[in-house]
Amino acid sequence: MLNIFARASVSRVTDPIGRALLRVGVTPNVMTVIGTAGAIISALLTFPNGHLLTGTFTVWGFAMLDLLDGAIARARGHGTPFGAVLDATCDRLVDGALFAAIAWWCFVIDGNHRAAAAALICLVLAQVISYVKARAEASGLEADGGLVERAERLIIALVGTGLQGFGLPYLVEGTLWLLALLSVITLVQRTSAVAAAAREARS
Repeated sequence: MLNIFARASVSRVTDPIGRALLRVGVTPNVMTVIGTAGAIISALLTFPNGHLLTGTFTVWGFAMLDLLDGAIARARGHGTPFGAVLDATCDRLVDGALFAAIAWWCFVIDGNHRAAAAALICLVLAQVISYVKARAEASGLEADGGLVERAERLIIALVGTGLQGFGLPYLVEGTLWLLALLSVITLVQRTSAVAAAAREARS
């Protein structure tokens, strides 16, 4: 949802940076890999060791680099099919690492099995929601939109870890269950969109 409403505003900030990075020889794929590696390493080193604030800010910072690969591609005038696949693959890896790391924190550090279960539900739903879109597009159907896409997942999850890192209790569990609920709604929305697109294609 944020992808629709915030794209133009974000592009005004990121496009000049993308042009500057392109001039010094940075490619979109390099930026994708850097952001992905940084986010995964940050998540796995911070959250399982109880460093909620550090994890929140470092994962968010590296996730923001994901905006720059598109800006570099626009500055270059085109993307590539491999770049699109690499970007989507790296997004799934970051989602998996983030929610796995939060689940570890819930199990081992906080001892909250309910929150850990919510984190694992969010992990699975994040992968399935993205897969529905990818599989639908491979079949020539549309499956865009929904309440919670990747940007919203990151915001909700990291707001919870950040606020609990500041000392507010139960925020990780609360935001994870909220995200799980919104993710279920999003899955239903996308599945319904695919069904509607399939009916339209048949007619």
